[in-house]
Amino acid sequence: MGITAALKQRYKLIMATSYNTDFYGWTQQQAELLRSGDVNQLDKENLLEEIESMGRSERRELESRLEVLITHLLKWQYQEGLRIRSWRLTIVGQRAKVNDCLAESPSLKHKLSESLAKAYRYSLISAEKETNISRKVFPSVCPWSFEQIINSEFYPD
Repeated sequence: MGITAALKQRYKLIMATSYNTDFYGWTQQQAELLRSGDVNQLDKENLLEEIESMGRSERRELESRLEVLITHLLKWQYQEGLRIRSWRLTIVGQRAKVNDCLAESPSLKHKLSESLAKAYRYSLISAEKETNISRKVFPSVCPWSFEQIINSEFYPD
C-alpha cells in the first residue's frame, strides 16, 4: 500500500528539520518511503551522507580493533617479563573481533594496508602510554604482516 498524498506532504514538511532534530524519526520516515517505493520523497542528500558514514564507521571499527590488538602484541614483545593472562585474552578477543569485522564487511580487505598503517600509528601512542617505553624504541612501521597479526598461534618474542 502506497503512502497517501497527505502523508507524503507531511513527510515533506517534517524532513526539512527532522534529520537535525529527530534522527530516529527521520530514519523511520526514510525506511517507510523506501518500503513504499516513493523514492522521490527521500531526503537523498542526508541519506547518502548517512550511508557513507556507516561505511566509515565500519572501517573505524576495524582500525580500532587492530589498534588494540597491535598495542597488546607490542606490549607482549617489549615487556616479556610482564606478560599476563589478560594480555593474551585481549589478543585472542581482538583477533576474533577483527575477523568478525572482515566477515561482516569483506570489502574492508581492499583497504587493509591503509587501515593497518593507521592502526599501527595509534598503537605506538597507546603502547608508549601503557608501557612507559618511548615510542622511538618501537619500529616505525608495523613489523608484522596482517596474516601474522591475526594468526592465533602468533605471539612475538
